[in-house]
Amino acid sequence: MIQSLAHYGSHFLLPLAVALLFFKSNWKVAYFIMLAGLLIDIDHVLATPVFDPNRCSIGFHPLHSSFPILFYIFLCFPKKSRLVGLGLVIHIISDSVDCALM
Repeated sequence: MIQSLAHYGSHFLLPLAVALLFFKSNWKVAYFIMLAGLLIDIDHVLATPVFDPNRCSIGFHPLHSSFPILFYIFLCFPKKSRLVGLGLVIHIISDSVDCALM
């Protein structure tokens, strides 16, 4: 229960905190763009079973592996892709929290 709260809470609260702290004038737009980072979970449909509460996503799913994560980090630097990159990196951080609690 605590693990799920930490995991899902961080998926939604970390982008909100970043949006409110660093993108005050457009926090709603920033928040929803960063929430779009949740879309990388589409790679979960490639796994069997699709959902396993005891599986660490990092390194297991294709979009949660080293090279994509490096790409997500690089997306944070250009201003045009910064929000997308932040959303993806926050997503990976949230999944990492889940892995650390296992």
